[in-house]
Amino acid sequence: MRNRDELIAGIVDDLRRIFQAVNTHSRRAKKESGLTGPQLWALRMIDGSGPIKVSELSRKMYLHPATVVGILDRLERVELVKRVRSKKDRRLVYVNLTKTGQDIVRKSPEVVQGLLVSGLESLSMQKLNKISRGIGEMVRILKVEEHPPKLLLSPEVNIPALTDSNHRAISGKKYLKIGPHH
Repeated sequence: MRNRDELIAGIVDDLRRIFQAVNTHSRRAKKESGLTGPQLWALRMIDGSGPIKVSELSRKMYLHPATVVGILDRLERVELVKRVRSKKDRRLVYVNLTKTGQDIVRKSPEVVQGLLVSGLESLSMQKLNKISRGIGEMVRILKVEEHPPKLLLSPEVNIPALTDSNHRAISGKKYLKIGPHH
């Protein structure tokens, strides 16, 4: 049984490992593809799903639809994705990769967001609840409950449905504006 100091040292070391993994994967993805991690992750998700509705892509990436639309806007500007309205229902918009987008996916490394999500999806509810409680406690320790969650090493901000510490939907709560532009 480890003592208190050993447990704290182990937790801090594990956090360092996580930050190093995120940094290493993100830098490699940026260097090899020229894209941010979330942009490359979106390309990979689209590649794995064929033409996909924006709402479905948002669900698969665990991101707010507005966040995904911002990522897609940037990818569309550089002609890596194309959006097409359904002929049957004009309200539906599908996204697919262009040839250039497909080439980038084939040549690029896995992104840390994809590794994290696939790893979490493979866990039992018991383990997910345990991790959620532990990460939630870290957020409280750092006093960042009110900060909007930025995507890993990206300027993108995910604005999820607001919830309390028990993950119940709440309203009226605002995130603190942080960063150099606020």
